[in-house]
Amino acid sequence: MMLITGAHGVVGRHVVNLLLREGVAVTAVTRGVGGTSFPRDVKVVSGDLFSPEWIENALDGVEAILLSPRATGPGLGGLLELAAGRGVRRVVLLSATTVAHPAGEARFAAEFKSAEDLVTHSGLEWTVLRLADFAANALAWAPQLEAGDVVRGAYGRAATSPIHEADIAAVAAQALRGTIPAESVHTLTGPRSLDQYEKVRLIGVALGRPLSFQELPPEQVRQGMLAQGLPEEVPARLLGSLADYLERPGPTTGTVESLLGRPARTFAEWARDNASAFSR
Repeated sequence: MMLITGAHGVVGRHVVNLLLREGVAVTAVTRGVGGTSFPRDVKVVSGDLFSPEWIENALDGVEAILLSPRATGPGLGGLLELAAGRGVRRVVLLSATTVAHPAGEARFAAEFKSAEDLVTHSGLEWTVLRLADFAANALAWAPQLEAGDVVRGAYGRAATSPIHEADIAAVAAQALRGTIPAESVHTLTGPRSLDQYEKVRLIGVALGRPLSFQELPPEQVRQGMLAQGLPEEVPARLLGSLADYLERPGPTTGTVESLLGRPARTFAEWARDNASAFSR
């Protein structure tokens, strides 16, 4: 049995589906909404992992846990203690490349580093996956592209190597099954560094529409996001990272290919896979 935190998230849902196809029993952790959207074979448990005491009984028979720091928050240490006490063997942590390749405000990388420290000192077998910019972050542009052919944002030349969530899921599933050596850290990125102009162009190719990126002042973007009701943390994470990636592109690695035995999926493939999300 594998337990997936953040099961409704971009990566978690892919991991659940992948493990099911491989015949692996799955427990999906939710915050009490959307449990019926999982296949019938999935055991669904609901609760807030920021206070994880409630999940102890659900850990019986669990061999490995996929951990998302965003899903577990300050409850991560308690969850690890419960897991060790219930006989869980291994944990796989979704971390960030910013731990080793700083970008953005230091407080956000520090949160991931703290999670890594808890996992690596948990007494369980562990694997840490440091993840690059998610290709799926481009879904934030969908409302603009439903309304027109221009994406407006800050730091257009900021460059990262965005990773397809399906590749993260494939590596995570291997780590959960124990086919990746324990006590290892892996930096996962897409195969090519792209700035925002190129990402928008590739989405346009997938849609068969000529799209463009229009650069705006960062403060204008920040105020626009806050006006939409987003918490301060969201523009702080985004704009801080983009400012640094303008000066120094994010890392590019071949780790996905070395672990999976095939090339990492490109952003162009991601755009084709998700074209319907941008349709007008």
